[in-house]
Amino acid sequence: MAWRNQLSRNLKELRILFCQTSPASAPARSFVEKNYKDLKTLNPKLSILIRECRGIEPQMWARYDMGVEKGIRLEGLSEPQILKALEDLAKAGASTKA
Repeated sequence: MAWRNQLSRNLKELRILFCQTSPASAPARSFVEKNYKDLKTLNPKLSILIRECRGIEPQMWARYDMGVEKGIRLEGLSEPQILKALEDLAKAGASTKA
């Protein structure tokens, strides 16, 4: 998982949105609880924004250079799948720099 410490090189901002109570957001909430500290420790300059809003569909957004954004819906994904989605967003950021 070496890509985890490269997030701040590939992303300008990471936003994770979810509902505080809905079952559909449970994996996203759990992902944040288990991974936020490590991600922030490895990428102290990366803005990682956690947004809770009642009734919202769980989603993750990455902002790259030049204001380009890409989002992924997290509904129905497990924690490992959410981690893979984050890895894909990070790799997409690396490919925009090439």
